[in-house]
This record gives sequence, C-alpha cells and structure tokens, in this order.
Amino acid sequence: MKNILRHITDFVATKKGMWITLGSWLVITVLLAVLAPSASEYKVSSVASLPEDAKSVIAQKNIDEHFKDAESLPAILVLQSEEAELNIDAIGVALNKVSASDINGLKEVIPFSSLPPQALAGFFSEDKETAVIPLSFITSLQTSDLENSLEEVKTIVADETGSTVYMTGPAGIAVDTTKLFERADIVLLLATVGIILILLIIIYRSPLLAFIPLLAAAFVYEVVNQILGLFGKAGLDLASQSTSIMSILLFAATIDYSLFVFSRYREELKNYESKFDAMKWAMRETGIPVSFAGGTVLAAMLVLFFAEFGDYKNFAPIFGTTMFVIMIASVTLIPALFTLFGRKSFWPKIPKFGEEEVKANSLWNKIGTFVVNKPVVAALSILAILVISSLNLFNLKYEFDTMKSFPSDMASREGYEIIEEQFEKGDLAPTTVLFESENDITEDVQASLIKQLSKQNLVSSVRASGISEDGLAAQFQLTFKENPYSSESMDALEQMIEDAESIVSDSNVQGDIYFAGETASQVDDRSINNRDLIVIVLLETLLIFILLIVLTKSIKMPVYMMGTILLSFLAALGLGMFLTNLFFDIDTISNRVPLYSFVFLVALGIDYNIILISRFMEEREKHSVKEAVQIAVSHTGGVISSAGILLAATFAVLMTQPIQLLFVFGFIVAVGIILDTFLIRGILLPSLIVLFEKDKKL
Repeated sequence: MKNILRHITDFVATKKGMWITLGSWLVITVLLAVLAPSASEYKVSSVASLPEDAKSVIAQKNIDEHFKDAESLPAILVLQSEEAELNIDAIGVALNKVSASDINGLKEVIPFSSLPPQALAGFFSEDKETAVIPLSFITSLQTSDLENSLEEVKTIVADETGSTVYMTGPAGIAVDTTKLFERADIVLLLATVGIILILLIIIYRSPLLAFIPLLAAAFVYEVVNQILGLFGKAGLDLASQSTSIMSILLFAATIDYSLFVFSRYREELKNYESKFDAMKWAMRETGIPVSFAGGTVLAAMLVLFFAEFGDYKNFAPIFGTTMFVIMIASVTLIPALFTLFGRKSFWPKIPKFGEEEVKANSLWNKIGTFVVNKPVVAALSILAILVISSLNLFNLKYEFDTMKSFPSDMASREGYEIIEEQFEKGDLAPTTVLFESENDITEDVQASLIKQLSKQNLVSSVRASGISEDGLAAQFQLTFKENPYSSESMDALEQMIEDAESIVSDSNVQGDIYFAGETASQVDDRSINNRDLIVIVLLETLLIFILLIVLTKSIKMPVYMMGTILLSFLAALGLGMFLTNLFFDIDTISNRVPLYSFVFLVALGIDYNIILISRFMEEREKHSVKEAVQIAVSHTGGVISSAGILLAATFAVLMTQPIQLLFVFGFIVAVGIILDTFLIRGILLPSLIVLFEKDKKL
C-alpha cells in the first residue's frame, strides 16, 4: 500500500503528472455534470426509520391488511378564532366545498354537516374557539402536489369561516419540513463557504491559501453530488438531513486534508528549491497519514451499514461515497493544485529555500516544551477538565417529540401546539390497537378488551373504531393522559406491549393484540436507537483500534489514541449539553445526537491524533522520545490547530439550520473538535507518550 501510494504521489508531483491529474479531474467533473443527474433530484424529506421487523411496523402492516382503506396520509386542519365561537354551519359549508372541489390526492373529509351535535362536540375546544378536523390524503402524492392540495384546502376553509387556519399532522409536517430544508441547504452551503474563506484568510493571511482548498472542495462537491445522483437514480433515498450533513463533512474534510498537505509542502519548500521536489517529499511523509486518516473516517462511515435504524443506514452510502472521493482527492487533486501554484500559494509570506523551519519562540514550541518537561502536570490537568465535563452526562435528557425540534413559527408546529394547549394531550397522536382473533369478534369481546385496556397505566380513553369485513379483527383508538411523545407515555405503552398476552387473557378472549401509531413507533425508535448506539460504538472503536495498530505497529500507542478520543467524546457531549442549556436554553436533546456526535468526533478527531503520531514516529527514527514529541508538537501544532478551528467552525454552521437536532449536533461536534485540537492532541496525548514510551536501548 505504501509503495503504491508513493508511486501515485511521486507521479502527481512531476510537471507531467500534475497536468494529467488536473486534466483528469476536470474531464471527470465535466462528464459527470453533463451525463449524471444531480443528487437534488432524488432528495426526500425523510427515510423509513424503523426496520421491517419492528413491532409497530408489523402492527401497521396487519392493520393495512385487515382494513384495506386504512393506508393514508393523515392531515389535521386546525381552525382558530380569537374573538368569538367558531360558526359550526360555516365550517360544514367549507368542508362540503372542499369535498366537492376535486382536490388532488384528497381521500377523505369528515361529513361535518351531517353529524349529530354530540359527535360534533368532540371536534371543538371547551370555549368553542378552536376546532380540529382530520383529513386524509393518498400516500403516493408527491410532496409538491401535496403542498398545493393542502394550500387549496386551507384557502377554502379560511375564506368560508373567516378563521385562522393551520395544517398540521403528518401531511402538514412533511410539506413544511421539505420547504425548510430547501431553504436551509442554500444557507448552509453559502455559510460554509463563507466561514471557511474568512477563517483561511484570517489565519494564513494569504488569498491563494484560501482559494486553493475551496477550489479543491468545489471539484469534490460536484463529483460527489453527481455520483449520489446516480445512486438516487438507482433507488437510493437521499434524505435531506443526510445530504446537509454530507456537505459539511465534505468541506470540512477536504479543507482539513488540504491544510495538512500545504503545511508540509511549506516546510519542504524551505528544503528544496524545486516546487516539484518539495511536493514529492512532502507527500512521501504526508501521503500515508492523510490517506490513512481519510480511510479511518471512511471505515467509520461504512460501519453505519450495521445499524438497524434507517437514518443511520442512509448515512453509510452517502458519507462513505463522500469520504472515498475526498481520499482520492487528498493524494491527487490537492497536491496537484498546490504544485501548480508553487511558492505563490503562500503569497505574501512566501517560504524561501534555506529558511529556518520553526521559530524557537512559537506558541506550539512552548507548549511542546511544557509537555515534555512536565508531563504529569499536563496530563492530570487535562484529564480533570475532561472528567468534570463528562459528569454532566448524568443530567442528559432526551426529547422524543420531533415537533419540538422545528422552528416555533413553522405553521404545522403552531397548529400542533394549539391542539396540545386546547385539547387533551393524548389527542395529538392516539395509539391504534389491533386485535386479531380466529373467531368472530362480538360487541362483548370489544367491551371486554376496552375494559382491560382502560385499566392500563396512564390510559385516558379507549374506543372501538371498527371491525374488519371478515369480522376477525377489531381496531381501537387509545389515548394517553400525557403527551404521546413523552417518556412517561412511551414507558406505559412499552409495558403494555410486554403485557400483551396477559391483557388478552384477562379479557377472557383469545387472539393477538398489536399496537401502532406514533407512540408505538417511538417505543421501537428508542429501543433500536439504544441497540445501534451500543453496536456502532463497539464496532467503530474496535475497527479504528485495529487500523491504528496497523499504522503504528504498536499496541500501546493505539490505546493512548483511542482512550483519549473516547474520553474527549464523553466530555464533548457533557460540556456541549451544559453550554447549550446555558446559552440557548435547550435542556433536552434528540436521542440521535449521541450517535451522530460519536461517529464524527471519533472519526475526525482521530485524524489529528494520526497526524501527530505519524510525525512523532517519523522523528522517533532520529531523536529521543522527548525530542521527537517536542518536534512533533512544534511542527504539527499550527496546522492542526488551524484545521481544528476551521473544522469546528464548519460544523458550527449547522447551527444556522432550522432543526434543533442539527443545531445541537453541530454545536456539540464543534465543542468536541476544539477539545480534541487543543487539549487532546496538543497536550494530553503528547504527555502520555512522554510518560509511557521509552527510548530504545543502545
């Protein structure tokens, strides 16, 4: 592998190789742009999260089999009048008009005007100023068509009733989510490029050093975008959330590896007069660690194929493809671009042949000296900071209500919160209970089941909602006293699922009982997410540990590297949650955040350790342990700290997103990268090397 890579980088560093490399990238990029579709053509707002064998998924399938017309996309129409009671007759007229308007995809409207008064009362709040009316649409409707249909319904109802109208429920949320990400992706891309450009110019005070990495990132982005477009055409769902994070990963990793290449290139330009010779020797030392760092991130992303959760599995091909292209670019495109511009890349501070490499009074030289001279003090002080930060994990609280992650002014969330305020909390998302029997289900059987279900913890009400045509299946609507997305409701339903057999036997009936709906899905979501967190953490830790053994040809060194990075992850999660609560008043997080954060913090954080250790191993051939640590910290400190600041800022751009999950994830990863860059890589890991690595005996 080393020899193959050396042949590639040696060729790229020649004049002929440089032009062939740049020409090849240009041709490939143009061909893909012309012949392949864009990834944006195949974006979806979300993917199926739960596996086919999840209990709630099985329950829904059984419901769909027994009740053929049950499959639909629900929408909830929320009407609100701030001054007087809503006019029931006007609502009836409005809904009749909606039914008669032949709206695309509309499947069912409540026959409001023909319902008896006692039935109508259930649609209104106590003060009669708010009404909630369910609608349903066909599931095959495209999001753009669904948006038009929802707007048409809202317009008719608003005109006829004079009330304020909101559309919520799965249909309204799907449309709003799609619109959010359409706007957010543009903001994300512009903000990412902008922050990288500004920071590169501030840090290096060179316009070309800002331009060249972004030029490389532009090539990589176009290639990845078109390849993902081909995957989308082949049937891969490209979730908006996945592609948003992908763009951050792409720019962050491409810029990081560009910094590692040009940092060593700048060193070698002081040792070699020819820009081609300088790049040749720069890549001979940098090529392996950079490609190995990229390979580690790639492996970490591919581990996500072992997840059961749909969101995580969707990451694997998208992020894996991104990292594969970045790896190729890091040893071909990036060195070719820097070689093309040569010393001019660093204008106005151009490195001169024969110039001193590192100034003795540099910041990282001083830090290296401190670590070498006082390794115990250095290690203990950083360990104390990390352990104290990690302790905040005991205060970690999860939020399972996805609506709370959306902007407060999003129409579907506003409608949702009106329902939450004006009606019983459980009405937000009733649980569907299915009972299957080999015998005809009588009214007595239904009554007995309702009686037993009503006795269960936190159940507010249970009502029969239909019997199948063959009479062998019955459906019930169960509502909880608490919010259906709360941990209390989820715990109560999870217990009911475990006690399903006893509920049936206590009802003196024979058959099987199933639970479907939002709360049931969240119970499965929580269980599968916990399983994936354990599996992915273990697999990724083991895989990266093995890769580090291969790189370092040591057992001890990977222990330091993985141990410090895992502790850094725990500290980042604990400290990140403390700071989001302190500065942004966010005291809960999505249960997705820990795994998202782990994958990126461990994969990207280990990159910095690899760069440091690779330089240490290089210098260890000629110097003592302490001298090698001193040189490694001094020579890599500047570039890694710059890369860390840029990487943290790039992930912090996710805080511009209107989704709280991405906001918190971006912030925690940014905090973790800063910890890795300055505390782990800069102080803790070098001090552990000084303490536990021994000089070779002569």
